[in-house]
Amino acid sequence: MTDAIAKPPKVDSTLSKGLAILENLAAAQRGKGVTELSKELGLTKSNTFRLLQTLTTLGYVKHGDDKTYSATLKTWQVGRASVETLNLRALAGPEMSFLAQKTGETIYLAVLEGLNVIYIDKIESQKPIRSWNPVGGMAPIHCVGTGKSILAANYETLRDKVAGKLTRHTNRTLTTLKALDADMAETQARGYAFDTGEFRDRILSFGAAVLLPNGEAIGAIGASLPDINLPENGASWIGGLVQEAAESVSSKLARS
Repeated sequence: MTDAIAKPPKVDSTLSKGLAILENLAAAQRGKGVTELSKELGLTKSNTFRLLQTLTTLGYVKHGDDKTYSATLKTWQVGRASVETLNLRALAGPEMSFLAQKTGETIYLAVLEGLNVIYIDKIESQKPIRSWNPVGGMAPIHCVGTGKSILAANYETLRDKVAGKLTRHTNRTLTTLKALDADMAETQARGYAFDTGEFRDRILSFGAAVLLPNGEAIGAIGASLPDINLPENGASWIGGLVQEAAESVSSKLARS
């Protein structure tokens, strides 16, 4: 007697269409109208409109004054919760401990929050002169190592969003798109970001993105230290260690 061939599970068509709309809007950099969405997704206008109304009622989509629809922060909050379920802290813990032991400096784990990074874990340096940021603290993505590494990995989607928000924090902050473009190209080429005191005077930081298998950055590991703690020719050494740590965590994510 032959074994029965398992049938693939049925997919709810309404749910799949609603999720397709939500994914489309979440990836877009602007609002979209009913006609545009229906054409892109191969749905009827009436079906698209009904699904948008449901998503709007549930708080995942908002209807703008210009008659277009866009994803709300609730969508990003769900995505953020998904990152938490990946248990990023536990996965990155061994690499963070190794970095702290090797460098003696403060080590951070950060995730994206709008156009900022938020620190979700850290190992504090025991040196008398050290960098300090609290868990839960935030910093702009364009001027700290962890943020710049995430920005570089996701630059195609984030470039236009950050372009008009390059706020100056020190005389080293990159405040023009031309300067940022050059820095992002350099970051992508070497595999880690280097903050030369762009957020706080004389505080350096290094960061490397933690990547999903599709190449999207969901977080970053970083090391931060006062400039007087940096050994001669130490930038490439610390940057390389941070890069290796992030690659190790990314590999764990791919297997999880």
